[in-house]
Amino acid sequence: MSSVFETQKTIREILLKILESHSLEQLNKIPQGFNNNIIWNVAHCVAAQQTLVYKLSGLPTMVSEEFILKYRKGTKPEGDVSEEEVNEVKTLLLSTFEKTKNDFESGLFVDYNEYTTSMGFTLSNVQDALDFNNYHEGIHTGIVMTLRKLV
Repeated sequence: MSSVFETQKTIREILLKILESHSLEQLNKIPQGFNNNIIWNVAHCVAAQQTLVYKLSGLPTMVSEEFILKYRKGTKPEGDVSEEEVNEVKTLLLSTFEKTKNDFESGLFVDYNEYTTSMGFTLSNVQDALDFNNYHEGIHTGIVMTLRKLV
């Protein structure tokens, strides 16, 4: 397994443990001074990964367009998520990781629509997207680590 996937697997396992060790109320709580919560940040990681890796490669995503619209950049929680939604995000954390790894190893990613992120990183191919995605998920994992101390 290439290091990009080892890194992502570790990040996803950390996020999963956090989801599993907090109550639904804690996952939904938005601390003072913040505009989102733990579950939004974790779901955002899934939505962003699907967009950066699959959509920009012209391939179908594993999550619905509704999921992506709900958790994409610039959104915030519009209400509490249910236990069922939390369980969906838990499942997606590992299933999207596994499918991406398998799809990458099987050579599925051929085309890529170059994209410059809001941070100024230009992604020219799927490897760039995978590398940036780990950086992006690392940022949100840091935010989640802060949020869990406040809930």
